[in-house]
Amino acid sequence: PSIKAAVAAGIPAISVNSGDAVWERLGFLGHIGQTEYESGRAAGERLAAGGARRVLCVNHEIGNVSLDTRCRGLADGLAKGGGAMQVLGVSLADPEDASQRIRGALARDAAVDGMLMLGPGGAAPALAALRETGRLGRIAVGTFDLTPEVLAAVRDGQLLFAIDQQPYLQGYLAVVLLTKYLETRAMPGGGQIIRTGPSFVTKENAADVIALAERGIR
Repeated sequence: PSIKAAVAAGIPAISVNSGDAVWERLGFLGHIGQTEYESGRAAGERLAAGGARRVLCVNHEIGNVSLDTRCRGLADGLAKGGGAMQVLGVSLADPEDASQRIRGALARDAAVDGMLMLGPGGAAPALAALRETGRLGRIAVGTFDLTPEVLAAVRDGQLLFAIDQQPYLQGYLAVVLLTKYLETRAMPGGGQIIRTGPSFVTKENAADVIALAERGIR
């Protein structure tokens, strides 16, 4: 209701971070962020390139359209490399339970050789499960979004990658573009999403990103 009221009143608005599938329908001037399907697909391609063929998509909110779309993209990205995906539902409200569920999935299927976490809160339970099962470093694991713990794990080679959608840049661009729109009544992007991701943090660039994160930029 608030968005519709703003648009009806002629107040210019840009959606940021979430809403890549609905921003046009809601009347936003543009959308800044990453597209969830393409991000999931790129993650799948990276995991497949890392040798993963049987991957868990660890979903902490099944039914959330954005997260389900990431898993769908993951499946398609893996399929290009001959891999397959299965969804594992967990609740991050109880990290120990999430870790137990991941351990159980690994015990049930010894062929699992990859995991994708859909948010940074899932990385810690996943790493704990891998340590306890002796499979840390033997399974390719990636995650969406960054925390200090996630960045340290990528730097140390415990995570293959972390996907950064650059929230600082999203907020920065929204202010700049709205300011310029009020001045010029022009919006860049050609009617397409202005993408800030997926940007992949890997062992090769993790140290640089950690330094930027300490400054509040990444």
